[in-house]
Amino acid sequence: MAQSEQQFLRNESKRNTPTAVKPPGPAWRRFVAENKLILVTLSGVILGVVLGFALRPLELSADTVMLIAYPGELFMRVLKLMILPLVIASLISGSSSLNAKLNGKIALRTFVYFALTSLLNAVLGTTLVLLIHPGDPQMGESMAEYSTVGGRTVTLMDSILDLGRNIFPDNIFQAALQQAHTVYVPKAGANNGSLSPVANTKPPAARSTFSWDDDEDELIRIVEYRPGTNTLGIVFFCLVFGTLLGTIGSKGYVVIQFFSAIFDVIMKMVTGVMWLTPIGIGSVIAGKILAVADISLVMTQLAWFIFTVLFGVLLYQWIIVQVIYFLFLRKNPLKFYLALIQPMLTAFATASTAATLPVTFRTMNEKVKVDTRITRFVLPIGANINMDGTALFISIASIFIAQMSGMQLNFGQILTVVLTSTAASMSSASIPSAALVLLLVVLTAIDAPMHNVTLLFAVDWFVDRIRTTNNFLGDCYCAAIVEHLSREELKQTDAADQPQSYHEDDELTLDGEGKIPGRTTLDV
Repeated sequence: MAQSEQQFLRNESKRNTPTAVKPPGPAWRRFVAENKLILVTLSGVILGVVLGFALRPLELSADTVMLIAYPGELFMRVLKLMILPLVIASLISGSSSLNAKLNGKIALRTFVYFALTSLLNAVLGTTLVLLIHPGDPQMGESMAEYSTVGGRTVTLMDSILDLGRNIFPDNIFQAALQQAHTVYVPKAGANNGSLSPVANTKPPAARSTFSWDDDEDELIRIVEYRPGTNTLGIVFFCLVFGTLLGTIGSKGYVVIQFFSAIFDVIMKMVTGVMWLTPIGIGSVIAGKILAVADISLVMTQLAWFIFTVLFGVLLYQWIIVQVIYFLFLRKNPLKFYLALIQPMLTAFATASTAATLPVTFRTMNEKVKVDTRITRFVLPIGANINMDGTALFISIASIFIAQMSGMQLNFGQILTVVLTSTAASMSSASIPSAALVLLLVVLTAIDAPMHNVTLLFAVDWFVDRIRTTNNFLGDCYCAAIVEHLSREELKQTDAADQPQSYHEDDELTLDGEGKIPGRTTLDV
């Protein structure tokens, strides 16, 4: 039985990490054949940028811009369509192929890496914004007439509590459709029974019954459900489900095969979608460029802010994370980085780590060849809680706004920015522009004015894409490092000796020989 289990895992690994065959012919033809998807994605990015700037002088109507962006919208919808089944299948099949003890070790290493790198990015962003000082008080005065916030915003405590509510959903089917989040509504709304569950009428179905009064601000805090997949709750459920599925022996084998087959089918769908990349990505980028009202004025006003974010992202990608990779693996980090160009371009174009997840899986499994049991475990989790670029952006943006307002931050406030940026980034959703919402949390923590946040909305379409590449790379480098740190445990899992408790359970549930003809079992 042990031999059949080992053979099953070897077959799974081979099936999900095919060996590329070098085509014959000239060197340039081999290069094109081996990197065709990278070239296709790059051509889409270039096409979008050129088309966007070429059409701007024509001052196209809103309907025309919408039609140009429409193919990109469909491309994004197809990518997002595959996220939920991919996350479920990868986590269940990945966690069930490892024993519970190893799952715990991998999870601990993953979360520690994510927390430390998010903290590192927050420190890096804070240091750069203090040294470069991109904020100009005169710019803040010019934007004083605008306001982005009405009423009270959520606090850091609200964000952390919402994180817990989403990690532990009370309805797994609702988690596939809605997310819990805290909002503040006027206390007067509680008297008409339409806004608050405090009223004597039945609350709306979309709102939680958990709320309390805030007498100071004449507002009440309620928990609502907004549209969107609660991926954190699904990740938690699938990890627990997959880990326990691997402990029930042969009874769970068919279920594991089912989710492994789903994963393989989704990856085949990804391969087909990738050939639509030039049209899809080109349309997305062109539409964003055409939608900006006065792109030259905005870029001029916020040039130093954009430079600070870009410099921080490149410093982390080209130096810091490469050093981390080399210190752990003692391998050439440049080779690993270049292998990730194609999904990195997709992350830049879509501005979403979650939307890039199908492409990331394909690259990590087939090109980089990281163990599929690690990628199926780390990547879905990282797409939802590892936001290195977001931590960098929030720390820079919060101090930038404080500088625009003429605030002199003391050491305590700077430390607050670092810690709240780290915590807020790990509670953010892997969707475009989620960082701007979390930025309000940090500004509240340091008592900075919020009206200048309006200015950042004008450039977030570009800055969001820059920081998303950091989020994506953090997931990939984490998977490689966790695989390296877990190599001994993975070897033990592949070995013929299986956990004793598993075989004892099989002996009790199977026939006298402890096996079923034609059926193999997984290593747990």
